[in-house]
Amino acid sequence: MKHRNTEETLIHDALDGNEDAFRTLVERYMDEVSRTVTGMMGPGPEIDDVVQEVFIKLHRSLSSFRGDSSLKTFVIRMAINKSLDALRKRKRTRWLQPWGVLDEREPVATDRSDRNIQQSEKSRLLRSAVDRLPEKQRAVVVLRLIEDLSTEETSKVLGIPYGTVLSRLKRGVERLKTELGDTISLL
Repeated sequence: MKHRNTEETLIHDALDGNEDAFRTLVERYMDEVSRTVTGMMGPGPEIDDVVQEVFIKLHRSLSSFRGDSSLKTFVIRMAINKSLDALRKRKRTRWLQPWGVLDEREPVATDRSDRNIQQSEKSRLLRSAVDRLPEKQRAVVVLRLIEDLSTEETSKVLGIPYGTVLSRLKRGVERLKTELGDTISLL
């Protein structure tokens, strides 16, 4: 029997209604999608919902996948778009909340050693700075520096020219350096 786990075979089988094939695709891309969504939005209660929305959208739109890029690129693009939608919704919701209701998400430290507290604080500062980047710069920074995609892969995921990726990355990193100052070198 021939090997049934190639991406093309899994897509074909999933389109034919094979739930196990689609489940395998979900398992294959779950980590990348989760990291991308968390990188775009920061940790929070809506992360799981957005990740789930990505895979629901994948299920609904798998038939429109033409294979111009890899399925990974197709899925990560969905994750970026769903994250941006959720961020816009979050912004609208927060705008409507009264002052003082906004919560500051503090990381939960399981080990209270000074080193862990310092690392947690550095991570919080970096996460906060990334959150304040403009959406377009944030998407590039997350994909290039957190997800470790190549510039070419990032270009395909976001559907923007290679040079635009480079310029947004440069501006994003410069902004992070300016905002974090000496702290960034400690990370």
